Amino acid sequence: MTADTAASGKEGDARAEGPADAAGAAEYVIDVRNLRKSFAGREVVHGIALKVRRGEIYGFLGPNGSGKTTTIRMLCGLLTPDAGEGHCLGYDILRESRQIKLHVGYMTQQFSLYADLTVLENLAFMARVHGMPQPLALARKKAEEMGLADRMHQLAGTLSGGWKQRLALTACTLHEPELLLLDEPTAGVDPRARRDFWNSIHALAAKGVTVLVSTHYMDEAERCHELAYIYNGRILARGPVRRIMAESGLFAYAVSGPQKRLEALAERLQKENAVEIATFRGEALHLAGRDRERLQATVKEICAHNDLSCQPAEPTLEDVFIHFMNTAGGRAQITGAIAPDEKAREAGS
Repeated sequence: MTADTAASGKEGDARAEGPADAAGAAEYVIDVRNLRKSFAGREVVHGIALKVRRGEIYGFLGPNGSGKTTTIRMLCGLLTPDAGEGHCLGYDILRESRQIKLHVGYMTQQFSLYADLTVLENLAFMARVHGMPQPLALARKKAEEMGLADRMHQLAGTLSGGWKQRLALTACTLHEPELLLLDEPTAGVDPRARRDFWNSIHALAAKGVTVLVSTHYMDEAERCHELAYIYNGRILARGPVRRIMAESGLFAYAVSGPQKRLEALAERLQKENAVEIATFRGEALHLAGRDRERLQATVKEICAHNDLSCQPAEPTLEDVFIHFMNTAGGRAQITGAIAPDEKAREAGS
């Protein structure tokens, strides 16, 4: 959590009492319903519900402007919902936002620490903001734990993107929060730095820290225990990656042959009713759709007439989410498919 959102001290430790805390908070760190938020008369979050289990890494996916950041800011107490209810860390999101802030680590999209302070100075400052004892010693210890020992005296503004993100993650975990809210934390970071960052996230989750992370990267989504896909302020699908992919009903083929011939076909295929997605993956043209028989017939006909080869392929997570965005009926189909499992999950909790 950055300086402008953190409150000093460790006050407010008494949890909200009542059935929601006694029954639900023990398992669910986030349990909210019907969250709504409008700006300038335009509703950007439409009745979102989320349940995130303790110790879970929960991925929050969606295009720009879909409502991810607004939802995260409502969860950590920086925005007050226009409607909705629920608890975060056992605290009421409407009445106890200050207590939520004390126990949450929030990492914003943009690097928000001080560029003209060193790594150590930034961490020591944030430790003081959170009212931690011996802030300088704590800053040194955390820097070493997070692999920042060799950069302690480097100005934060001179760090590369990956090291800035590692510093930001260290800063928002200084006060040992129970919940991390990470808003597109690896945007613009190279693959190796992203891998190291995610290794750190999994290490924190192994210690019992719950993580809600928004991302645009499909490989990162597959690292999460559960996913929710949000589009235009509504959640279109939720659940483990395998279940989301299985219930999408998509099938795929890989078409191979001369590159120029494939390129000429790609635009035409996108207009075929049986082909929802046509995109290149390496040297092959990747085709996906929900109607298996029509897709198969279309692909075989095209291959026969153009001297191309084809074989069945696995739909990708990217295919699934593009399908959600492109299919007008996707919301009803996916929500209906997943709802029974969600009810069963709740009944067993």
